[in-house]
Amino acid sequence: MTQPPDQPPQGGFGAPPGPPPQGGGFGAPGTPPTPPPPAQPPAAPPQPPGTGYGYPQQPGPYGAPTAPGTPGPYGYPQQPGHYGTVPQPGPYGTAPQPGPYGAVPQPGFGGPQQPPYPGAPGASPGRKKPALVIGAAVAALLVIGGTVYAVTSGGGGGGGGRKKPVAQQSGGPEQSASASPSASSGGGDDPENLNAGRKAGEAKVLWYKSAPAAPGSGADAPGMWVTGKAVVKAAYKQVFAYGVGDGGSAWSPITLPQKICAVTPQKSADDKVVVAYMNGAGDNAECNQLQQIDLDTGRKGWKGTLDRHGAFDIQVEINLSVSGRTLMVGSGEAGTAYDIDSGRKLYEKGKYGGSCYPVAYAGGAGRLIQASSCAAYAPGEHDEIQELDPATGRVKWSRPVKKGWQVTKVYSLDPLVVYLTNPDKKAWNISTFTKDGTFRSEVKVDEKFAPRCGFLDRELQGCQGVTADADRLYLPTDSTSSANEIVAISLTTGKAVWRAKSPADEPMYPLQAEGGKLVAYVQPSYDAGGQVVSVPVTGSAHRPVTLLRNPQGTAEIESSFYEPVVDWTDGRFFISTGRLSGSVQSKEKLMMAFGN
Repeated sequence: MTQPPDQPPQGGFGAPPGPPPQGGGFGAPGTPPTPPPPAQPPAAPPQPPGTGYGYPQQPGPYGAPTAPGTPGPYGYPQQPGHYGTVPQPGPYGTAPQPGPYGAVPQPGFGGPQQPPYPGAPGASPGRKKPALVIGAAVAALLVIGGTVYAVTSGGGGGGGGRKKPVAQQSGGPEQSASASPSASSGGGDDPENLNAGRKAGEAKVLWYKSAPAAPGSGADAPGMWVTGKAVVKAAYKQVFAYGVGDGGSAWSPITLPQKICAVTPQKSADDKVVVAYMNGAGDNAECNQLQQIDLDTGRKGWKGTLDRHGAFDIQVEINLSVSGRTLMVGSGEAGTAYDIDSGRKLYEKGKYGGSCYPVAYAGGAGRLIQASSCAAYAPGEHDEIQELDPATGRVKWSRPVKKGWQVTKVYSLDPLVVYLTNPDKKAWNISTFTKDGTFRSEVKVDEKFAPRCGFLDRELQGCQGVTADADRLYLPTDSTSSANEIVAISLTTGKAVWRAKSPADEPMYPLQAEGGKLVAYVQPSYDAGGQVVSVPVTGSAHRPVTLLRNPQGTAEIESSFYEPVVDWTDGRFFISTGRLSGSVQSKEKLMMAFGN
């Protein structure tokens, strides 16, 4: 289904130009200190009249019109949205501008509140609460950064030319050059007892950690990986590990020479991850240093340098994906695959077919998806979606996308659900595919959905708050400050099957679907902590049932994690910051854990 937008796409990286409306957390209000504003992408110019919601729908990515009652991508008649509603023009008329590959650049925090298209990924600009970011172990999606506002402890709470990375095994866990945020054996590093006054039925604060010092301009704190023993978190130049139950130091922190610039959103089956860090501190530094880490032991494994592949192999922003034992590193117009255990280079993906270049990757669930741009700036310009054999790089299937449409996000890998945009038509499309790449269905629900996504269009795994099982896609409706709904959409018909309303007057976001149930997170509010709830996916009743109710006394702290990374594993709820503000006015929080 396609619909025109009412404002430009919105971002997830960087701090807002000023403090957001009160309540920068997942639910409870607060007045966090204003972080120093990093550079923002340029604002889009005003949009001409006549492009708001309600205008005729545009042709879909596979060539056919997608207006209700007209033939769909493969000729079958499209139906109106399940609930028959057509979104009305929004208040912000701004037009998207072409990016490096024809993508639409998206402003950082501080932009309009609603998502750019009715079904488009939302973001947290100017919202009462920050956007949801799902932990890699929960959603197997790329974690995005943002800005966290500090609170006080008493706050109420490609082709040839690349070199093989040199395998350099360390002798043991790396000792940090600076202190860990906490060396305690549990309970965190704050003298306050956050469990004091805990009410009946509320979960416990198992532990919490303060963040390491960061520069005044702020620093990324990407990723969060949960193993059977530890929760591992990257922040600025370091990687920390804490015991899942007591928060004790699982292994000594790892300190890298420069700031971390990318991480694998998921870990390998044997608990390995790779982080990338800058090759220097200057303005011309590149994100091209790779370091493998064993999450169980804290041992640094192989390391290597990602060589440049052509003039457009941009290494300021790279993306890392893991599928099986394959690490895929995408940058600019190239991709390089490594064995994640040994660092051995497996293959490279570069220009093919005369005019096509890989621009982004998504990996996980044993699959590796490549998005390519073909014949850029030529009459035959178009995108392609391909599935690769992770071990060999062999193309399993390839599917061209109609001119004007861009592969922007991957909502799910298994089943494959792809979000596409048409900047010229100001339209969106959510399409699903079978295992062999055959088109299966497209979403036909006229709704403003609000999964949370980074501002980089080609960061395929940059969305959270959306998940899928074999039969349905689960998307949250948009809400700035009140109860929303999660819509279950059939992957066979593209229509809504059922809806579940948030049990509190706060938004609710999908985390994972398994065992016949959907697990979701409800943001905290003024007078209540956040909740982890379970929703039956079959039957006639889809009422959320509370699995964990976080304490009201720590709702303000729970809310203070801007662009938080969250995870629900083995009955424990973990929340960490996605970015450090660099504030020196008060102690920043890094992570908290809740459980019964």
